[in-house]
Amino acid sequence: MKSLSEIDTVSKRATRAAGFSWGIAEEVGKNIRLLEMFGFPGIKNLNYYYKIRNEKIFEKLNLINKENKRTKLEFCPIIAGASFMDQARSLENLNEIKFEKIAYPLLFLPFVSRASEILGKRLSLKIDEKEFLLNFNNCIYSKYLNDGILEVGNIISISFLENLDSFNENEWNQLYKLSEDTFVEETDSLKKGAAGAGLTDND
Repeated sequence: MKSLSEIDTVSKRATRAAGFSWGIAEEVGKNIRLLEMFGFPGIKNLNYYYKIRNEKIFEKLNLINKENKRTKLEFCPIIAGASFMDQARSLENLNEIKFEKIAYPLLFLPFVSRASEILGKRLSLKIDEKEFLLNFNNCIYSKYLNDGILEVGNIISISFLENLDSFNENEWNQLYKLSEDTFVEETDSLKKGAAGAGLTDND
């Protein structure tokens, strides 16, 4: 089994060899490492995308808007992803963003996961009928378990989710009250034994 470090390094070098800058290559290396760590077929999709990219030109999406429609060909998932991650803070107030036709959208997915960490917010990503919940780049929740190649996402949407507790105030207060049983009431003996107590100032 290949190590995550090997996956990162080879993906980065292959991306540079495919014509991307070293800066983009660094990001792709981290992304494929992330996909493979979470059980998604990153290497497989990246490898196939680079083969197809030799025969087909994909559109570069540099400026992200609320609605992003291709003019002719599918969007490059790497350029679109890097643009989204770079612009995430300015896009947050749009609440939802849509894309039409992103090629090999699993390669776009880790950029959105990393943007979730940058924003400190959960993000919901939908690729056609496939849904992904991105949790601060710590995990990716999805029922999508296909280990094959996803060639195109026809409609991709990203929603910015509000950070809300999964419990109500009453439930919190009940648990907090229980936790108070561990509090120790301060006594004279505890004060004497506390850090720094009993030391003599010889100055």
